Amino acid sequence: MNQIAKTKLPNIKNIIIVASGKGGVGKSTVAAGLAMSLAMEGYATGLLDADIYGPSVPTLFNLKGEKPSVFEKNGKQYMEPFVKFGIKLMSIGFFIDNKQAVIWRGPRVSSGITQLLTDTSWGELDYLIIDTPPGTGDIHITLLQNFETSGAIVVTTPQNMALADVKKAVDMYNDKFIGTPVLGIVENMAWFTPSQHPDEKYFLFGKDGGNVLSKEFNIPLLAQIPINEKLCEVCDNGALHELFDDIAIKTAFGQLLINITKN
Repeated sequence: MNQIAKTKLPNIKNIIIVASGKGGVGKSTVAAGLAMSLAMEGYATGLLDADIYGPSVPTLFNLKGEKPSVFEKNGKQYMEPFVKFGIKLMSIGFFIDNKQAVIWRGPRVSSGITQLLTDTSWGELDYLIIDTPPGTGDIHITLLQNFETSGAIVVTTPQNMALADVKKAVDMYNDKFIGTPVLGIVENMAWFTPSQHPDEKYFLFGKDGGNVLSKEFNIPLLAQIPINEKLCEVCDNGALHELFDDIAIKTAFGQLLINITKN
């Protein structure tokens, strides 16, 4: 079997896939936080929410119910991304009813994601972050088979149940025919630190699971991101930028930013 020829999207220097072996690990928050960190450092940044079964960008960026505008160029229609905090945003969630289950077969899923990626007017980008669904399904295969990507970040939480599922994701991205480099592991919810007591750490979900994975797969641990009691509220209210008021969280995303931009 030969290496599959992939399309390189013009004007986008780096495409980073954010993945997880299972749901509930805060993958979308990590993807959005990374995009925000890049934008704050002056990088031209886009965020594509490709999680067809649980799109988060409309909520995280207070865009629920919004629809992107469409324009025509050279006989082809393009979607205009929303811009918030300097990030160009596109989501499958802008086109589906969040009150109904999405029942799409593989070909429709693949074509929908391809259209979002190629028919959005991204302009010139240093980084496009793609938030993918949990697991290893059609969306991941479509992205890996059809497009050149710079690498993948795998998000986990410290507990053993999450760690067991990460192996499947790492194996897929390491596939020599369709894979992309696994840039490293992000351990999310690494510990709980109350915002009023920044010197305290409570390991609610276990400890050092990211280090275990890093050693097992011989890939870097890019960052350990803590949580605080405001996380749920700021995400639900579309005020993700307020997370960066917490010095521990801002520092963790700063470390992730350094590790991504040096690759």
